[in-house]
Amino acid sequence: MKKITLSTLAALALTATVSANDITIIKKDSQDFALGKETKINMKFNAQDVKEMWLKMGVRIQGTFEGKKTTDSTGVSTTNQDAYLRRTRLEVQAGFSKTASFVMDIRNDKVNYEDKGEQTFNVGDAYIKIKKPFGSDAVNFKLYRAKIDISRTETVKSARVIAYDRPYVADEAAQYITHNRRGTNAQAYGKLFDGKIKYQVAVGDATYSGKMKDSEGNSFDKGIVDSQTFFYGGKVKLSPFTGWEEKTVTETYMGKGKHFTVGASYWKVDDIQLDNNTSGTNGLTRSLMNAELSPHYKGAFIQAEYFEFDGVVENATDFVTSVNTTTGKSNGWYVTGEYVFTDLNYIAPFFRYESWDKLSGKDGYNLRSRLAGINWYLRGNTTKMGLIVQRDDYGVNLKNGGDKVESVRITTQWFF
Repeated sequence: MKKITLSTLAALALTATVSANDITIIKKDSQDFALGKETKINMKFNAQDVKEMWLKMGVRIQGTFEGKKTTDSTGVSTTNQDAYLRRTRLEVQAGFSKTASFVMDIRNDKVNYEDKGEQTFNVGDAYIKIKKPFGSDAVNFKLYRAKIDISRTETVKSARVIAYDRPYVADEAAQYITHNRRGTNAQAYGKLFDGKIKYQVAVGDATYSGKMKDSEGNSFDKGIVDSQTFFYGGKVKLSPFTGWEEKTVTETYMGKGKHFTVGASYWKVDDIQLDNNTSGTNGLTRSLMNAELSPHYKGAFIQAEYFEFDGVVENATDFVTSVNTTTGKSNGWYVTGEYVFTDLNYIAPFFRYESWDKLSGKDGYNLRSRLAGINWYLRGNTTKMGLIVQRDDYGVNLKNGGDKVESVRITTQWFF
């Protein structure tokens, strides 16, 4: 039998320590919540032989139980109760070197929502990130399916938004320039002057016909896009006050820190050709302007955004059957806020107000939404639950013309 020496025991102890430290999940700077410390995004496994290589894996599940009442323009009401998985995702990240990594997730969202059944899984993010290739934060790159910053709330990871369902006007912006704000693209981004200035520029695959809608809320026919040019554009964000620079794009700060950020973006698709058997091909030019304001101080957070769409179509059917149909503009905004009571187990009341004129200059195209709720961060964003009350009022010319929709949702999240 081999003799076990003190040096052998020390080496074994050191090996065990190194191995344990090569798998990490807990955020070191996390507060102590009711169920423990918050976890980082995914569990990280470091390679033993090449320290620059690593793998991250994790899951995200958001569940919703909802009761909804719809009252039409004649006063007739209908009710519906629904339970569904708002988001179901498997997330994977891989580091190849000090500069290169890969991010991907596989998702099946809105499982059992209304009458949609189980649906199918698809790829969400799928991009190569090249970080600090020139040794500074001034220039970084992402290639393939990465988000373009058409909106702050749409850029924030859905595990870190206050309410799981984002504003309607922001969701429209997410589809207006490129599919789900992450159609295959190439982008450069970075920060300057210690994070006081941040930017992103990108070019890539433009709109998807299956997500194109007119001002009334009707969908275009799938496959109607015959050809189109690349989208292009960019965003600039400023944090003008020293000590108030934005470190992470989020809506959930858990009562820590402070930031103040303003930003603006402009995105455009020069030509979208719609193929139509009746009257030939019609062209669209689309552009989107976005402005944002976002400060927070410890438990208090507020966020506001404004959107202006150019090239919107009033009625999809009329547009594709008439070469003389003109396009118009649309604009909308929202403001949302939250206060986290750190001394009350991280209970956080919040609100949101949204107004969207879906066709400027014409009556009956307004959508107004009011939302209030409360979140309970049981373990930060790792485990949280919420209660939301919402009312939406639809203009008479919209798809849900004249409807008033009231809903109550109980939400939960499990994320690590």
